[in-house]
Amino acid sequence: MLFLNVIFMLWFHLVSAASTISRSNPYSLNSRSYTLGPKTDLVISNKVISPDGFARSVTLAGGTFPGPIITARKLKGEHFDINVVNRLTDNEMLLSTSVHWHGIRQNRTNYADGVSFVTQCPIAQNHSFLYSFEARNQAGTFWYHSHYSVQQCDGLRGGFIIYDPEDPLSYLYDVDDETTVITLADWYHTAAPVLGHIIGTNAFSILINGLGRYPGGPLSDLAVVSIEYGKRYRLRLIAMSCDPTFTFSIDNHNLTVIEADGELTQPLLVDSLQILAGQRYSVVLVANQPVDNYWIRALPNTPGLNNFNNNQNSAILRYNGAPVAEPTTNQTTGTNPLSESNLHAFINPGAPGIPEYGKADINLHLVVNINAGVYSVNGTPYIPPTVPALLQILSGAQHATDLLPTGSVYVLGANKVVELTMPAVAAAGPHPIHLHGSAGSSSFNYVNPVRRDVVSNGLPGDQMVIRWVTDNSGPWFLHCHIDWHLDAGFAVIMAESPSDTQRHLGHIPHAWDELCPTYDSLTPAQIGAQNSYQEAQNMSTRLFPPVI
Repeated sequence: MLFLNVIFMLWFHLVSAASTISRSNPYSLNSRSYTLGPKTDLVISNKVISPDGFARSVTLAGGTFPGPIITARKLKGEHFDINVVNRLTDNEMLLSTSVHWHGIRQNRTNYADGVSFVTQCPIAQNHSFLYSFEARNQAGTFWYHSHYSVQQCDGLRGGFIIYDPEDPLSYLYDVDDETTVITLADWYHTAAPVLGHIIGTNAFSILINGLGRYPGGPLSDLAVVSIEYGKRYRLRLIAMSCDPTFTFSIDNHNLTVIEADGELTQPLLVDSLQILAGQRYSVVLVANQPVDNYWIRALPNTPGLNNFNNNQNSAILRYNGAPVAEPTTNQTTGTNPLSESNLHAFINPGAPGIPEYGKADINLHLVVNINAGVYSVNGTPYIPPTVPALLQILSGAQHATDLLPTGSVYVLGANKVVELTMPAVAAAGPHPIHLHGSAGSSSFNYVNPVRRDVVSNGLPGDQMVIRWVTDNSGPWFLHCHIDWHLDAGFAVIMAESPSDTQRHLGHIPHAWDELCPTYDSLTPAQIGAQNSYQEAQNMSTRLFPPVI
């Protein structure tokens, strides 16, 4: 799926707050996260951790949060062989899994996209699956996460970076490695299957590089990003959240945006930026301030968390030679926030097709509504089918009327320019919309729109217009990247030229064929989270109806 060209959208907000003083220890990459190469095992297991001072059992990749950073270099035909091994044991959570490689286009490898019940069945407990795919002509900042129900909210998330030795913007920075990856995540103190039954779930805390604090909790450790005066750093920001949008800034420092969602942009100087769930930015920070400690801030739009009390939502930028202490700086940003309309593609700008609204080959209009917490797209809530869409297509289903779930599959012809319009959803926005291959301005821009894979649906009164080309046959998921909203029905499937899918994919591994028979044989106890609805009833009366 090609990255989408965003034609229209409007949003931005900024909140400021004063800092307070408390303790922290340096963030250690070795103790919390590490790097893996493109050919590796990725073990999924349960572990008790306390990244914000509250201990609970969680679901992790590689035994850490965030999971290990998977790295590679942009080479001709760079190939990934990532063997996901399921060693989950905690039956309070889901015991099966799948992993999505967010932003990787998966051309000719739709079966490796990792989306449960769209491109595969989940990987059962004590089984494994080898995700084998190429990232043709791709470089930049990506990430991986579970794509099985709301499992990623229990911790299965990590960075995925493809470095470009010939990056045309490398003259702007000196340092770009695993120490300059900054992850922003929401964190929960209750198992995700329980929270998934509750209408209106909110995060308990925000973690930056895997550490944070929650309201009323202890002054637990905060992450430290170390820099040297005079050097220029490419910071790779990854919003691996289940829900919140963040306003990101670093006290007393400007940031130059050079990448959005794996696509280079014309360099743009800002002092803060809004980043939605699933989005990524590369920004260049010049270490030109007095040697000291400075607050890194990620303010969420989460009720009850949108402040910096006790230095929650914060990490520390520490110059070499500065004292080991928490900053005393105040937030000074707000005069030059990122306006996405000012972001433009660095390479091959321009949207595909005739540069006029409504003049694409296929023009879609999707209207999203919400009723009692349940989302519907053009009147239909998305309910995962029992047979993955890809398996349905490979078994002979070719038309929307033949494909399940009924009303949630849109069949598109091959090699067509598609223009999708989606008016802003009235509640719980902004909604980050992801097409497994997407951003905006306050006016139509077909000349040099930003290209990215997650775009804001905006706030009431806005609309989102995006374009892409159907040059990658197979079923592709289009959904809100707020996991709670996806789980509540905010999704559809775009099935590109189903009649070409078998030929386009070619050989499909036998292990993929075995995923569904194995998963379908599981008992409810082997699936896990059997008592989640009863536990939710003990927490709230605002519940979705139980799934029969």
